[in-house]
Amino acid sequence: MPRIPIRVGLIGYGYAGKTFHAPLVAATPGLQLACVASSDAAKVHADWPRVEVVADAATLIARDDIDLVVIATPNDTHAPLARAALHAGKHVVVDKPFALDPDEARGVIASARENDRLLSVFHNRRWDSDFLGVKQAIADGLLGRVVHFESHIDRFRPEVRARWREGAGRGAGLWFDLGPHLIDQAVQLFGAPARVQANLARQREGALSDDWAHVVLDYRDGLRVILHAGMLVAGGSPRFVVHGERGSLVKREADRQEAQLKAGIVPGADGWGIDPDAMQFHPGASPARSIPTPRGDQREYYLGIERMLRGRGPNPVTPEQALAVMTVLDAAQRSALERRAVDVVQSA
Repeated sequence: MPRIPIRVGLIGYGYAGKTFHAPLVAATPGLQLACVASSDAAKVHADWPRVEVVADAATLIARDDIDLVVIATPNDTHAPLARAALHAGKHVVVDKPFALDPDEARGVIASARENDRLLSVFHNRRWDSDFLGVKQAIADGLLGRVVHFESHIDRFRPEVRARWREGAGRGAGLWFDLGPHLIDQAVQLFGAPARVQANLARQREGALSDDWAHVVLDYRDGLRVILHAGMLVAGGSPRFVVHGERGSLVKREADRQEAQLKAGIVPGADGWGIDPDAMQFHPGASPARSIPTPRGDQREYYLGIERMLRGRGPNPVTPEQALAVMTVLDAAQRSALERRAVDVVQSA
């Protein structure tokens, strides 16, 4: 007997909702993209002609036939919408970052506990090919003790675009956009850092918010993690560089799933998540050798959500993990503003 699908309501059909959430939800067995809250019904129906569209978030949240609400709206609306949905008895997935500061994040977590509902944050890049490859190499002991870890998301976009991510509002800027990805991957590998030293800048003419970020995470055992993002990097930078006592690892190209989604490739189709760019391992004086990069699959996030809602698995990204990311994100902002190193204090 087929399972009754978990009906999903998606709030927001901008870049994140259109490119990531809608296709990944639709490709997950057991989930049904049932409704989208958007002011542009024609845009939604061009991609999903059979999906109902409502004009605003409140209408979607109030529906009795929606089990899971996915929030893919501007960053400053994440926490208020999440709390509203949780108090309406919905399970909630929030795009990252799920709040603007740790106190707001703790308020969302409290709402989830009060209403006994699932709360999860969309840290989808845990399932990127590049990260999975580097993670496996470290776990296998290929590098020995890691002393230096460098993670870059660099692009060449010299023109400032008219969109909220590049505006002057709260939650805008490159650090709030890409910092959560960079931090989450680092924390997954090494845990929370002891201290953060951050530098944020506006480099492009007409920039309204930071478009360059260089953040150093200090760990007590001497490990240093460098997180970097820039918008004026033609030709790109290696996605990951890792140095350890047994050698160094370089992963040049980034995971391709975002590009595949933008091209309209259905998650799970032939070639989905395949990464032909091998990692390069340099074992000291010996010749470098190539290591195949594993396949990425961001569907694993929503497969995990479906399993948890049916009582068959854990939350793929817990609120506590997302709060740890939020704490580092906030500490880096304070470090950049105050021009000093800031201790990272984790608290529930």
